[in-house]
Amino acid sequence: MDNQLRIVYMGTPDFAVAGLRALVENGYNVVAVVTMPDKPSGRGHQIQYSAVKQYAISKNLPILQPEKLKDEDFLAQLRSYKADLQIVTAFRMLPEAVWSMPRLGTFNLHASLLPQYRGAAPINWAIINGEQKTGCTTFFLNHSIDTGNIILQQSTDIGEDENVGSLHDRLMKMSEEVTLKTVDLISDCDRRGITVETIPQPDSTDLKPAPKLFKDNCEIDFKRTYEQIHNFVRGLAPYPAAWCRLEIKGQIYEPVKVYKVRKGEGAISMPCADGWVSIEELQLPGKKRMDAKSLLNGLR
Repeated sequence: MDNQLRIVYMGTPDFAVAGLRALVENGYNVVAVVTMPDKPSGRGHQIQYSAVKQYAISKNLPILQPEKLKDEDFLAQLRSYKADLQIVTAFRMLPEAVWSMPRLGTFNLHASLLPQYRGAAPINWAIINGEQKTGCTTFFLNHSIDTGNIILQQSTDIGEDENVGSLHDRLMKMSEEVTLKTVDLISDCDRRGITVETIPQPDSTDLKPAPKLFKDNCEIDFKRTYEQIHNFVRGLAPYPAAWCRLEIKGQIYEPVKVYKVRKGEGAISMPCADGWVSIEELQLPGKKRMDAKSLLNGLR
């Protein structure tokens, strides 16, 4: 392992902190961190730092927060760190001026088994579509999103009832190992004066996308089968959460967030394509998340 490679790390949410932490704690030479600009959040619109920025501050790492990635001042700053390698995890699409800057290139860690589930929400969509396996992939960036040559890939099983919260945390832990292995491989090849062997992503028409999730595509369609609804709910639990419109004791509630369902009838049930769906855990607007029986007992 060559700890002297100059690395610039790019990321924003909690998921991206794992790889950065692994690099720092294992003595790699992270010379700067790039993350999203600070944004107001919550009822008080107080400025919130990204998870990556908070960690970078705790380790006294230089931080860049460009509004525009093609801004000449930002590019000049980035260039000044003379990075040998850039690493991207859960960030933004980079212009060529950024990803082509380091002599060893820029690699991205993506939480899916590419080429499947290119896009912003790969962990959610793998569960929504009922996949039994997923994983982490590192690949060199090129002009198109999530299409570059694959460096390393590691897989894991998805539990039958596992939700996206649990899978997110497991893949986040996996990302630490995959990030370090990828850096070591690139470093070793550089030291030996050879090119890293990569695998081109196959061209296929049978690819499943992972588009960004919005309220409109998180609504439960009860015309589907129980299995499809079950996968949809766990693929969005606990965040951003599947939702529906319910009438309970004569009162209509919308949106009702749904966190867990089971097959058959229960305290709160809805008909579906092949029977009934019992809503086991939910949250009414303005209320706390709770199980269905407790919710009914609390309503007049």
